Amino acid sequence: MRDVSTSKNQPVVAAGPKAEAGDPQQAREQLEPLDARSRLLWAHEQFGSGFALTTSFGIQSSVLLHLLSGMDRGRDIPVIWVDTGYLPPETYRYAEDLRERFDLNLHIAQSSSSAARMEALHGRLWESGVVEDMELYLKMRKVEPLEEAMHRLQVSCWASGVRRAQTDTRRTMTALDPIRGRLSLRPLLEWTSRDVFYYMKENDLPQHPLFEKGYSTVGDWHSSGPDGMEATGRDTRFAGLKQECGIHVPGVMGDGI
Repeated sequence: MRDVSTSKNQPVVAAGPKAEAGDPQQAREQLEPLDARSRLLWAHEQFGSGFALTTSFGIQSSVLLHLLSGMDRGRDIPVIWVDTGYLPPETYRYAEDLRERFDLNLHIAQSSSSAARMEALHGRLWESGVVEDMELYLKMRKVEPLEEAMHRLQVSCWASGVRRAQTDTRRTMTALDPIRGRLSLRPLLEWTSRDVFYYMKENDLPQHPLFEKGYSTVGDWHSSGPDGMEATGRDTRFAGLKQECGIHVPGVMGDGI
């Protein structure tokens, strides 16, 4: 595994190289009828070494990683994991299982500010109940480390496992959208939770350990929880203040989080 965390003396990069894939609308029309693996193949052919995947090693992450592992030269494609430093122990163990199982070309992105330093300077931002504090937390722990990793790897297009059914914002997404100067590919955009469940079952993919404890989505230990009477799915995330962390929405370095 290669650690691509930011250097404390290095400026944060606001946006990546200009994304190019011909006419974006024409590209979307090509992608719409394709299945998930064909979308990955399309992006790899279009962008070559400028193509990467992101993963959270969350509840449904094994699906996209399994699709990648079945591709020719899939081992060459970088997989970027943003480690906030606050993930549950179960996620770290699950990540190691999937890394070994799929022989991933894994790159770990981490904030240049340690968890201890952030808490000393800003406090436990997730506990304040203030939206702006959660936005600062997500910017420091997730968005900035991801952008720095993509800059180092010279990524022009990246694929993620987002699905339309997950949040209100994601219902408006297309198969290929610009995000902070790069193109974001969504191979699983139209998949339902049922599709995910049966794909994992048919391919004997391991569940995240917290799935059996009632979690339908998992992020940081302090801002995730099992589904309950008052909140389910993404509404259990980020202390209930937000559905999105900022990685998958437009904006520069956290704008629009």
